[in-house]
Amino acid sequence: MRFVLLAAMIFLASCASSPRPNASADVAGTVDAFSWTESAASVTDADYRIGPADKLKLAVFQVPDLSFDEIYVDASGNLQLPLIGSLRAEGRTPAELSREIETLLGARYLRNPQVTVTVAEAASQKVTVDGSVTKPGVYEMRGRTTLMQAVAMAEGPTRTANLRSVAVFRTVDDRRMVAVFDLSAIRRGQSRDPVVLGDDVIVVDSSNLQVALREIVGALPALAVFAYR
Repeated sequence: MRFVLLAAMIFLASCASSPRPNASADVAGTVDAFSWTESAASVTDADYRIGPADKLKLAVFQVPDLSFDEIYVDASGNLQLPLIGSLRAEGRTPAELSREIETLLGARYLRNPQVTVTVAEAASQKVTVDGSVTKPGVYEMRGRTTLMQAVAMAEGPTRTANLRSVAVFRTVDDRRMVAVFDLSAIRRGQSRDPVVLGDDVIVVDSSNLQVALREIVGALPALAVFAYR
């Protein structure tokens, strides 16, 4: 697998102007990096952003009255918590929400609270599938969804699709990143089928652009790499 830092603004502009963007035109360089590894419970991924109707587990160390095996984010994206009241959860990672609750409890009620928030069950999330697929668009995911399943929601790749170049764009710490996968190898069982997350953008490259893609990637400098857990 290859991981690269993405020039986000160029990519977003290309998505807005064309229904068949070249997924890799914005790649700032490629670097061989750590393999993409997926957790069996993908919703605990550090990059996951909490959304409405998600079921969370909240544990406050040694304070059972403030701990919940099941607590739901409401339709407005908020949690209703004892002592704290309404708290915005939507758009935050479990770690970010944990820190916020620690801060609020520590300010008035507890000394050095230790809070852990995990996602027990993800509700509907949206993923964008674009490029050389039959029906590009924004699709709803429920629970664990892999790259193959997301492409299938768009009724699969077209005949001109370059299955060896399927890009997954993701926001990590407010930066747009991209990982490139070989969908043909995944189909043959030679590579793992990675889990996609809400707000990911999947772009299937076109074989007609293969030469241009190599030229663009080769001409650009390599930048920082990252690995997903």
